[in-house]
Amino acid sequence: MRPLARVLIDESHRQAWTTRLDLAARMAPANPADASYAEAAEVLRRAGFEVEAHITGPIDAETLRAVDVLVLPHCSTDEWEATTGEGSPVYSTAEVGAIEAFVRAGGGLLVLAETEQSKYGNNLSEITTRFGIDVVTCTAQDPVHRFNDVSTWLLMAPSTARGTDVFAGVSGACVYRAGVLDVADDAYVFARTADTAMPAGAPVIAGVDAGEGRVLVVADSDFAGDDSIGDLDNRVLWQRLVTWTAARRSAGGFEEQRSAIVEHAAWADLVDAVETLRPLQEADGSVSGDVALARACIDRIILDLEQLAPLVPHQADYLAACVTDFRSWREGGLGVPDFLDSLQLFHPDEHRRDGVEHLVVFPMYTQNGNPNRNVEAVVVRTVWPEWIAALEATAYDNAAFVPIEFVDFTSGYDTHSAVLFPETVATREVVKFTWGGIFCDREAARFRHVSQAAAEQLRVALPPEAELLLADQRLAQETFVLWDLVHDRTHSHGDLPFDPFMIKQRMPYWMYGLEELRCDLWTFRETRHLEESGVVLAPYVRLAILFDRLFRFPTTGDRVRNYDGLAGQIIFAWLHKAGVIRWTDNTLVIDWSCVQDSMDALCDEVETLYREGIDRSRLGHWLAAYEFVSSLVPPHPQSVWARGAQALPSEPREAVDAVLPDEFPLNVFYESLRKALASAIDSARGITGMAA
Repeated sequence: MRPLARVLIDESHRQAWTTRLDLAARMAPANPADASYAEAAEVLRRAGFEVEAHITGPIDAETLRAVDVLVLPHCSTDEWEATTGEGSPVYSTAEVGAIEAFVRAGGGLLVLAETEQSKYGNNLSEITTRFGIDVVTCTAQDPVHRFNDVSTWLLMAPSTARGTDVFAGVSGACVYRAGVLDVADDAYVFARTADTAMPAGAPVIAGVDAGEGRVLVVADSDFAGDDSIGDLDNRVLWQRLVTWTAARRSAGGFEEQRSAIVEHAAWADLVDAVETLRPLQEADGSVSGDVALARACIDRIILDLEQLAPLVPHQADYLAACVTDFRSWREGGLGVPDFLDSLQLFHPDEHRRDGVEHLVVFPMYTQNGNPNRNVEAVVVRTVWPEWIAALEATAYDNAAFVPIEFVDFTSGYDTHSAVLFPETVATREVVKFTWGGIFCDREAARFRHVSQAAAEQLRVALPPEAELLLADQRLAQETFVLWDLVHDRTHSHGDLPFDPFMIKQRMPYWMYGLEELRCDLWTFRETRHLEESGVVLAPYVRLAILFDRLFRFPTTGDRVRNYDGLAGQIIFAWLHKAGVIRWTDNTLVIDWSCVQDSMDALCDEVETLYREGIDRSRLGHWLAAYEFVSSLVPPHPQSVWARGAQALPSEPREAVDAVLPDEFPLNVFYESLRKALASAIDSARGITGMAA
């Protein structure tokens, strides 16, 4: 997959650190780790960053052209440190100017300073002061909050800075013989010395937004060295600092791909014909309006399909059948349309290659969108990167899974709908289908839009990875593809007391919610194995599941049998009762160190419910599930189900009829959040990846 960001580590200005192990051995023969950033570079690579060293030559615009983050490690004259031996520790006026221009245009700059900064003969402070951060020449000490009983090895006091928490899940981190920082009022101060230190409460890690970019300064360079990065949670902190610095540049969006279909004149005419036909159709797809006009529209659609067909040769059979179905509909009197024959020849699952486009024209309703079976036209593009293809082929087989993104569409998809399912098409009978399309671009865009608004409203302190995910559409799309791949496969795996394809069964809607919850929780837990196997996006899947379930699903859509919303309500209640999330002083606080274990524990509870459900009757299982849900989410005060088994009809169908439309109402927290997010939710309607 593409790198999350491209990181360039400067080694051309007599740095006291190098990413090259052979050079580190020459710089510090007795202890090469004391001069090595090799592990720091490897930490970033494992996290999905591309890392290179700048070994020789000046730093100029060309050097920085393809860079997202520039790292300037501590550098020195040879009298104080063994160095890389290249260049001068003083950056030239032209270099300083190029670095500043790079940052203000959107780049990230990470400076690793040092104790007694001014003695080393470098001009790193000249660079940092341009952005409002000065490195103070001193050596901070702390006789109390210290590591390994060394008073100059300071245990940092983390702080949440303006909605960002680089210490999320970090239990402790240390700087070694550090200076301190003098920062501007608008700086992000991420860590200070403790109150017992000298100087007390002084910044040691701070950042600023500078133009379109970011600058972050650490008053110590040893914490990321090979001999120290394994102490406490220094390794995690290092990765978080680089991620925060990268967030603005790497989230700059992506170029729109051209489409021969959409650029063809026949596509514009096809869209116009479909939109002209729409008002003439009834809810079931039949035509009751101007029949002559409807037939003229269909004639145009047929002609347009024939003109566009050569652009998509892999769809030749489908488009030919589609033309036949349109002709049959027109000649049969424009009653309820039947497009079964063409639908059975539409197989996006057989063309899962990244970038493959499909032209789709059917009379259909759109889930969570237009309930009528209007003729719709949509051009979709398959999202199937090689790393996803490899996972599907080796570990998460899911032949029906087709992630897609919008290229263009008619107004039936200018809604909240984010799926392309065969069962939505008007057909004479229901048959088994082999594919399901998920618009990962729309799902990702709506997730980003609503989650960002919720985070701001609730004043959630975001880890840098979450900030990056909410800012980067391409990252979010690929995260959703991975999430959906594992989630969808889970529907047919595990201890299942009922048909996992519940859309075909009539049962209380909380059973749908529990099934969605089960698949998400299993996916959440599975990300541990994915991460261990080197899948970069595994941590981002966890964040996506958590934020989508907590923020978006309970607040969007209506409250009639909202099973997706209920799944989010269950997660919120579970984490809240466990103290993992707290709503205090109008701020939502998340204990990131406990999230994974708590979600795993909830997964175990749901798995137990399913496993024991195999031995129960259908109604008995529904009751057990109801008791589980109601132990977390209080049911409606007027609920018949809440009165227990004695109050329910003995027949399952009648028991389902007794379920209230909103059996598990929103709590006061969600009622307030839903109102606060109303405008954000409304503006997310119809949004796609490119619009985000």
